[in-house]
Amino acid sequence: MAGVFKAISSHLKKGRRAYWVLLDPDDFSPARGRIIAAKAMEAGAHALLVGGSLMHTNHFDQFVEHVKKEVSIPVILFPGDSTQLSRHADAILFLSLISGRNPVNLIGEHVKAAPLIKQCGIEPIPTAYMLIESGAVTSVEFMSNTRPLPRNKPMIAAAHALAAQYMGMHMVYLEAGSGAPETVPDAMIKLVRSYVTIPIIVGGGIRDPQTAQAKLSAGADIIVTGNLLRRANGLEVMKEIAQVVNGFKK
Repeated sequence: MAGVFKAISSHLKKGRRAYWVLLDPDDFSPARGRIIAAKAMEAGAHALLVGGSLMHTNHFDQFVEHVKKEVSIPVILFPGDSTQLSRHADAILFLSLISGRNPVNLIGEHVKAAPLIKQCGIEPIPTAYMLIESGAVTSVEFMSNTRPLPRNKPMIAAAHALAAQYMGMHMVYLEAGSGAPETVPDAMIKLVRSYVTIPIIVGGGIRDPQTAQAKLSAGADIIVTGNLLRRANGLEVMKEIAQVVNGFKK
């Protein structure tokens, strides 16, 4: 699928918002991932993210292949490190963890992954990844060996996001973390929105349509959910969030 970021930009420029569903291959088998992917697309999701902070299974490539065969929406890699690559994906969020100061996550993993991304023909989407304090130590915080930005200091987040835009990043991702007790604060999203013109992705701790609505109203362009799929009613909540995102009007 060519021009994934171009399609994302075109969608958002029409005043719409987007809903992305994150699938972690450690949580589901390739067969189960394929079923959930189909249900996500049917519900109205605009793209699927695949990845996780720590891979303890060996079916990453197979998982992406199964998901890709089932859907016509973009399948985008959301890698925890340079090992999480698959030629079956349409694009990859080329994440730079700018909220931290660990050089491995700022440039180190990127150097290792870049030649492989080129060989696989995956579209890279330069994305500023920012961890936001959520009330608990998240997997990505622990694995990246970085501290999140303080949730009560929105100006720090806004300055990081603006610097990312000036450096040429295509998007900024505000991340509270998988299963976060607290979401990215609405006030922080609003301030970041006032500073940058690039798309803002918000994820972590969004478990219901009301929370998704609040993030959209604050200025988020793209909502991401993942952990809620582990819940018994996860697929139903996913549908409700998709309805909110697709029906959103400023």
